[in-house]
Amino acid sequence: MFSIKKLGAISRTYNHLNRYHQILRVLFKYGFNDLVERLHLDQYLESGLKMINRKPREQLEKHSRPERLRMALEELGPTFIKLGQLLSTRSDFIELEYLKELAKLQDAVPPFPFAEAQRIIREETGKELTELFSYFDETPLAAASIGQVHRARLHDGTELVIKVQRPDIEKIIAVDLEILAHIASLMEQYLEELKGHRPTAIVNEFARSISREIDFTREIANINRFARQFQNNPTIYIPKAFSTYSTERVLFLEYIDGIKASKIIDLKRQKYDLPLIAERGSNLVMEQIFIHGFFHADPHPGNIFILPDNVICFIDFGQMGRLSRKDREDFTDLVLDLVGGDEQRVTDGVLNLTLHYGEIDRNGLSLDLGDLMDRYLYLPLGEMHVGKILQDLLFIVSKHQIYFKPNMYLMIKALSTVEGVGQVLDPGLELIRVAEPFMRRIKTGRLSPRRLLEEVGDTGGNYLGLFRTLPEDIRTILSLLRGGKMKIAFRHSGLEGFENSLDRISNRIAFAIVLASQIIGSSLIVLSGIPPKWHDIPVVGLGGFLLAIIMGFWLLLSIIRHGRM
Repeated sequence: MFSIKKLGAISRTYNHLNRYHQILRVLFKYGFNDLVERLHLDQYLESGLKMINRKPREQLEKHSRPERLRMALEELGPTFIKLGQLLSTRSDFIELEYLKELAKLQDAVPPFPFAEAQRIIREETGKELTELFSYFDETPLAAASIGQVHRARLHDGTELVIKVQRPDIEKIIAVDLEILAHIASLMEQYLEELKGHRPTAIVNEFARSISREIDFTREIANINRFARQFQNNPTIYIPKAFSTYSTERVLFLEYIDGIKASKIIDLKRQKYDLPLIAERGSNLVMEQIFIHGFFHADPHPGNIFILPDNVICFIDFGQMGRLSRKDREDFTDLVLDLVGGDEQRVTDGVLNLTLHYGEIDRNGLSLDLGDLMDRYLYLPLGEMHVGKILQDLLFIVSKHQIYFKPNMYLMIKALSTVEGVGQVLDPGLELIRVAEPFMRRIKTGRLSPRRLLEEVGDTGGNYLGLFRTLPEDIRTILSLLRGGKMKIAFRHSGLEGFENSLDRISNRIAFAIVLASQIIGSSLIVLSGIPPKWHDIPVVGLGGFLLAIIMGFWLLLSIIRHGRM
């Protein structure tokens, strides 16, 4: 995984500084001067900023701000394209008009030269193309932000696609991630409206995600696991991965000769059963999410091929989602409680699935969730769109500054995407009806004798392990106490204001005592008639009275200034 070091000083290396200037040029070019100013980037990059043209190009004025953001991310390259795609799933963080634009971000980028692809394959496999292939197409089938795909044929006649990683992509992403981490920290510091969203946490999650995607051996593991899940299901086909030849930077995959799910006219021309395909595809995604907890996180039409006999084939397994059994069960409870109209249980369900870092207005959350149920609960099933309900749920969660776990966002994206694809194939598709049997299966599965025995066994095993280690743990604690190596410290927080008030009160009391003593002492000196005198009044006593008057006014002004008499 990429290691992100927070940039305290931007000029750590030439690469960082140069890349930062490139990013700023693009931001200024597309009219995001205000963002640069609000983040106070000038103080970090004073050198060279004056040379950057800060005015957006005139021809860009016809584009909306969300469009200009998408164009800027596309120009900034692979890391920012991937980040935009991640943000397109976060309706809690991004406004709707920006979401729609970010959803248009595609990995279609200019290909890199064939000579580079040839060099990388030779370095990774230790063999020339002629040794590996009887045929290799120099023109790529597709070029994406991480790599590009070429069609090839082995000497035994096996048809393949070869996925080759872009040159130096790891170094580019590493520099970009550190810059993004720095910008995210500035957002938390200067943009009040984003503090609760924790941009630094989003960048860290993005770093984990792109680390997995850039290692092609992980994609092979994903394919193998996915294939095992559906090994006895004739409605799905998973392309084979050739791990013997593949490396971290080069991936050998079976070539799939099918029709993309987006090619509706071609599917109709070939007499495919579109409603059946929609139902099968929806069932397969439901099985991935609710039964296996391991699912394709980007099932858009370009990643789904239709084969003869209406068989569905998923491709591109770089981005996968994972849900624990508990998360699946909690999400199932949430959906079923939403349908059942139980506000309190829905509130509990949301809190079980989310992370929160402060106080929660539980009553306000319950009211908002109640409004959500009122809006959808009494609609006909055909008018209840899963994607819209989940987006509204994300908005409510964001409003209360609580956040779903990262893989929950991937699941919501997958459900929304597959609903959109399915309804293009079959406008009558009702995803809620498709999902219901899978959720009921989870619900009843909890009460099965086998599951209950498993839980009893797990709980008993945990307690047994605790009792086994308890004596040793106690001995360790006692040993540390005897040696004076263990200390128990208490720290009070939130008492700073109280401490300041006590200090102010005690200071005023001490000041008043000194003032009273000054007056009494001066009075005694005046009465004693001790010389020297002025108009028969002892000078020392008179000076004491003057000092007491000054101190009295000072104390009075201090009390008035703090607003309390």
